[in-house]
Amino acid sequence: MKYFSIIILSILILTSCENKEKATESKVNQMTSTYYFIRHAEKDRSDSNNDNPHLIDIGIQRAQHWNEVFKNINFDAIYSTNYYRTKETAQPTASKNKLNLVLYDPKTIDISKFLKDTEGKTILVVGHSNTTPDLVNRILRNNKYADIEDSNNSNLYMISILGDHVSDHLLYISQ
Repeated sequence: MKYFSIIILSILILTSCENKEKATESKVNQMTSTYYFIRHAEKDRSDSNNDNPHLIDIGIQRAQHWNEVFKNINFDAIYSTNYYRTKETAQPTASKNKLNLVLYDPKTIDISKFLKDTEGKTILVVGHSNTTPDLVNRILRNNKYADIEDSNNSNLYMISILGDHVSDHLLYISQ
């Protein structure tokens, strides 16, 4: 009977170790998805009828500054809305990473598909004063962030997702 108890105890210990190993292995196999969200840089406001203006000089400088801010980040994809100002903001970082811009429509983007397609990747998304916080909120499933003030082109939203754990941060990056 003593030997039988030792055998049962040994089996329980081995099974417990195996289950812990599998649990640890599944955590290691989960991929972290990292997202950076910014608003486009300063745009040309000289023609109020132009709904697709280019960046002005200070905006071009800010786009280069974003490239410097992101210099140590290797992006897997860079998303931009299909406007000159967003594409011009994203392009320096896309060029550094040897990536083509992925154009998206913030009104029709399927968040579940976006998250699935970008799982385990590092992504930059360039949008607008209203669409950037809206997209962040949709990913967070929480209305945490308000629209960006029109004079603010410096917000950097960061989201990290590992399994069910989601963390987010908002930084203000001045020039």
